[in-house]
Parts: sequence; structure tokens; C-alpha cells
Amino acid sequence: MLLTPFFCAALLLRQVRWTELIALIVILFTFAIKDSLVVIVRQRMVWQQEHAETRVARRWAGIELMVLAVCGVVLLLTGDWRWYSLLFLAAGAFTILAVMVNVRNKQRSEWFQVASAAVLTATSLAACLAVRGDIPGWCWLLWLLCSLQAAAGIFVVHARLDARIAARKGAMESTSSRRAAFIAQIVLAIAVACFALFSRFWIAAALVLAASGYLLELRRQKDAASLQMPLQRVGQQALALSILYALLIVIGLW
Repeated sequence: MLLTPFFCAALLLRQVRWTELIALIVILFTFAIKDSLVVIVRQRMVWQQEHAETRVARRWAGIELMVLAVCGVVLLLTGDWRWYSLLFLAAGAFTILAVMVNVRNKQRSEWFQVASAAVLTATSLAACLAVRGDIPGWCWLLWLLCSLQAAAGIFVVHARLDARIAARKGAMESTSSRRAAFIAQIVLAIAVACFALFSRFWIAAALVLAASGYLLELRRQKDAASLQMPLQRVGQQALALSILYALLIVIGLW
């Protein structure tokens, strides 16, 4: 969700500028600093005694903030400061939200993860700003398509986790995640019809691929043997689907 949209945008830009690397550094460090901040906030708000990892977290947070400050100034001086300021404010606000959600152990919330998908896939916007200085129409579409696929996948993963827990406990499976997953596939199907109507067949094919893969996954979640599949393997399959989807989107936007 974080890197694939960025590199898709980089391919579609068909040109390279040194500020693209700076933008990538900002993206990586913004993502990484959350873990350090979670430890620091937990030490202040939750833990009664000093934990050993707090000192390490403070050190890393200081380094990460310094790198972000230097790279942020470079981007502001070399690009459209208004767009960058908007992105930086949005990233900062969401980082604070993510830290508080993690401190309260609510990070498994489906809707928080869907919001995270929308934020993480916005790295495509940063790539365009770094190279072009603006955000073209195709980049907004790329962001939307990456967000749709990522959100749909989140509900499918939660449906599998619920099914695994129910199978292990011998209890009735929760249907909320499964129902949300099917609704997400309906949204993808509507998107397929829209893009096919406007003769954007490669994009429609990408959406068909994603929806088909997720529907197949929802079907095999009914198989007890399939539920025993290691989550690492499930994740690898989901990653392969995501990469293939991204390649078709790049072809469709080329």
C-alpha cells in the first residue's frame, strides 16, 4: 500500500528527478517514525515504569524527525510549497491519529485500516509533486484505484481472520467482515462497469482480476483445510495479486 502506488506513479511519469528520491525518503521516514512515537506515548500515558525500549525510541525519533525536517525543507524550496504543505499536514495529522489508535490497541479496526489504505496509497501524489510540481488527473485516478483495491483486500483479510478464530474455537463465525468484504467486491464490480463503459479496458481488467481474486479467497474461506494455510503464504498470494493489479493499472493509464 505504501510503495506500490509510488512506483506506479514513477513509471507513469516517464521521467526522473532527484527530488523523487527525497520524496521517497520522506515517505519511508514518516511511516517509520510512528513506531518510535507509539513507544514514547505509551511510556508517558500507559507505562508506570521506564521501559528499556523507550530510550531507543527517543533516539530514533530524534534522528527521524531531523531527516524529515531537512528533506521537508528541500521539497518545499524546490516544489509547490502549497501542495507540499497540504500533504505534510495530512501526513502529520494521520500519524498522530495512528499513534493514538495504536496506544489504545485499536489498530485492528477495519475502518481505521481502510483510512490507512487511503493515506498510504497517497504516496503516488508525492511522486508526481516531486517530479512535475503538480498532480495530473491520471494520478488522482491512480490513487483512487489503489485505494479501492487495498480497502477491498482489508475486508477479505479480516473475514479470513474471523473464520480462523471461529474454526479454532468451534464458535459461530462473525459475518460482519464477510458482509463488508462482499460489499467491497460489489463496489469493484461497479467500477468495472464504469471503466468498461468508457473503454478503459485494461483498468476494467485489473478490477476484474482483483474482484475475482478476492471472491475466490472468500470462497475458500469456507474450506476448513484452506483456513489452516499459513498467514505468510496468504500474504504472499495477496501481494502477488496486488502487484499484478498494479501492472495492469499502469498499462491502462499509460
